[in-house]
Amino acid sequence: MSDWWETAVGRSRTLYRTFSEADLTSYGALAGDTCPEGEVPEPLVAGLFSTLLGVHLPGRGTNYLKQALRPVSAARIGEELAATIEVVRVVPDKRLVYLATTCHGADGRTVAEGEALVLAGGIPTP
Repeated sequence: MSDWWETAVGRSRTLYRTFSEADLTSYGALAGDTCPEGEVPEPLVAGLFSTLLGVHLPGRGTNYLKQALRPVSAARIGEELAATIEVVRVVPDKRLVYLATTCHGADGRTVAEGEALVLAGGIPTP
């Protein structure tokens, strides 16, 4: 088995992001979606996990198979968000990676939590 697969469980990565009014204006223009004033739309929060999975862990070549994301509290404009993914299980021969996903607000409250299942296409199988 390659080293990555042997040491994957427990690996985590966090992305910090603050959404501005300008970000929400751009999002609204592109998606045709509006959100209650002062709140960050849930798809922008979910996008943080896509960035983490496709760029950092497992990284390039990753394909989403499944995602369940439960909103817990509203993310606020101008607030630093911390989105974290953690590998909880792997199936190396099928290149499957199961991850826990959480996003916290600046005050530590949970904004969203869930799970993701991805195909780690860029990592060699054992």
